[in-house]
Amino acid sequence: MASLSISPAERASIEAFRRDVVEKSMTGIVLVRFTAEWCGPCKTLAPIIDRAIAAAGDPRLSQVVVDIDQNRLLAEQFRIQSVPTVYAFVRGQPVDGFAGARSEKDVIAFIQKLLSTLPPTDAQADLEAMVAAASEALAAGDAELAAEAFGALVQELPDRADIVAGYARALLALGHVDAARSTLATLPTDSKDAAVNQARAALALAETAVPDSETATLQAAVAADPANHQARLDLATALMAKGQNDAAADHLLASIAADRGWNEGAARAKLLQLFEAVGMGDPWTVATRRKLSAILFA
Repeated sequence: MASLSISPAERASIEAFRRDVVEKSMTGIVLVRFTAEWCGPCKTLAPIIDRAIAAAGDPRLSQVVVDIDQNRLLAEQFRIQSVPTVYAFVRGQPVDGFAGARSEKDVIAFIQKLLSTLPPTDAQADLEAMVAAASEALAAGDAELAAEAFGALVQELPDRADIVAGYARALLALGHVDAARSTLATLPTDSKDAAVNQARAALALAETAVPDSETATLQAAVAADPANHQARLDLATALMAKGQNDAAADHLLASIAADRGWNEGAARAKLLQLFEAVGMGDPWTVATRRKLSAILFA
């Protein structure tokens, strides 16, 4: 009975919604932004969503705007209590949304969360394969190949934190500390990305490098007095800066085994810094952490 009262204009809007939202969301994500001409916050939110969609650069993401005054039946069907209200449709159904104004950062995070639920496109799969290959080259010790691969990726995606961080680590492996520092400086200082933290930890270690003559002096000091924990810590730091992680870890573990509380646990803190620089999930880190645990819980 209710369908008899639907006007031609309302019927047309419902058909357009079915076509532009329900059907299109079967193969992507459609953001439906409910708005009104008299709504001030709606006018503020609109360009934010427009920019966020453009920045996402994914053709599977689209937007439909619904004026609640011109589409009262749709507003009633979705129980719109206030505007702006945004619903995300996937496979014909609303799966997420929010009401009220949002910052650009929040809208971008909302969109990225939605996009992460979609399977990767062929282009995205190819890109991730390139990132994986560059990471594997770096892990295998082929810093030149890794730097070349990550460098090319940075040219395409200069804002992607994990790629920039990978490039910086490759540069560090080649001994290009200044270039690595400049590369990391392009990222936001408040970045919480794990790859960025790893690269910054690696940079901090590289910046502690000392001349070979000083390293030799420290080695002599430790040989003369194995209980000289400060010399052992300084030697481990110098070795870490040179990428000699096995030797550095051995000295730190020896110091921890002899006196774990020395200088408020300085040797353990230095070893944890090395873990972060290598990567907490790296097989070397996992194996060395087992050695540390064996000492701590012996």
